[in-house]
Amino acid sequence: QVKLVESGGGLVEAGGSLRLSCAASGRTLNNYAMGWFRQAPGKEREFVAVITRGASGTYYADSVKGRFTISRDNAKNMVYLQMNSLKPEDTAVYYCAGTTKIFTTDGGEFNYWGQGMQVTVSS
Repeated sequence: QVKLVESGGGLVEAGGSLRLSCAASGRTLNNYAMGWFRQAPGKEREFVAVITRGASGTYYADSVKGRFTISRDNAKNMVYLQMNSLKPEDTAVYYCAGTTKIFTTDGGEFNYWGQGMQVTVSS
C-alpha cells in the first residue's frame, strides 16, 4: 500500500500563495498518476488537478486553471500544488491522491488518499 501525507496548508489572505506538498511512502511514486482534490464544508469533494506518472501531462479544474500548478518529483516521491492568487472560495480541505489509471479526474478511480490539509483563504 501507499501512504500519502500532505503538508503546507494554513491560513492566507486573498491574493496570497501557498504550496502544498504530498509525501509518498510504501511504493515508488512514478507508478501512479497523482491528483489533488478538495472538499469544503457541506459540499462534495471536487477535482482540482492531476498529473500523469512521468509529468508528461497535467489537467486542471476550470476554477483553478491559471492559478494553480501541480508538479511532481518522482526521485523524491513528492507531489506539489502551487496555489497562487488564492480566493476565499478556495477554502477547503485539500487531499492528495494516487491512481493506477493513466489519467482520470474521477475521485472514485483513485486508490490512495492522504489525510487532508486545511487551506483557509480570508477575504
